[in-house]
Amino acid sequence: MYQTNPPLPPSEVLPTMYDLPSEDPEEPGLPDEFHNFQPQLLRETCQPANYPSGEMFIGTDLNLYYDARNRLWHKRPDWFLVLGVSRAQQQQEMRLSYVVWQEAIAPFLVVELLSPGTEAEDLGQTLRDANKPPTKWQVYEQNLRIPYYVVFDRYHNLLRVFQLTGTRYQAVALAEPKFWFEELELGLGVWQGSYQQTEGLWLRWYDVTGNWIPTLEERAEQEYQRAEQERQRAERLAQRLRSLGVDPDTLE
Repeated sequence: MYQTNPPLPPSEVLPTMYDLPSEDPEEPGLPDEFHNFQPQLLRETCQPANYPSGEMFIGTDLNLYYDARNRLWHKRPDWFLVLGVSRAQQQQEMRLSYVVWQEAIAPFLVVELLSPGTEAEDLGQTLRDANKPPTKWQVYEQNLRIPYYVVFDRYHNLLRVFQLTGTRYQAVALAEPKFWFEELELGLGVWQGSYQQTEGLWLRWYDVTGNWIPTLEERAEQEYQRAEQERQRAERLAQRLRSLGVDPDTLE
């Protein structure tokens, strides 16, 4: 499509998520189990009270297109959160990728899970090669100006939080492996426990009281326990009524 006079908005002339590839065919293999499980845990426990689930988008290992002038340039964060965008209401509306010029909103937070082979780029320790796309650090900091960038090294139990201050990321001094996001009314920290039947160190969200946000499995267990307590309470009441000569089954 050619541009017109007056110019059409970018959403009408630039490629959308349906036009751009959703995978890198040259990328070998699939993520390891940790890179599958950890983003799931972050998704399950990211429940900010001031942002309903329908008003935020969570991307996991999803192509993030960021430069309208270089339309195939993209990064693939391990996990990212966008605030103020709508969730897909129908299956055919589910995103194949996240295209910043189409959405018009950049991520609020990006999380990278450190691997030995990606450490230098994830921490901004590499330089951009001539005529090559910028590094992850440069894209997050300079192109998209993402307010928060979190890097988690599970091998050394090391959580790094970088906050955009002015035009550059500044490392946040952490007294413990936790950080509170005022904008979300949630905190992100390192949790020792079992998830997906795997014991280890995990990133997980916690609430204002310091309690870890429950996972789907934990919520189901809590519901079961509440139902069981209610059943036992009803049974004790029924037994007491019978001891008084009252048939509980005849009561309305």
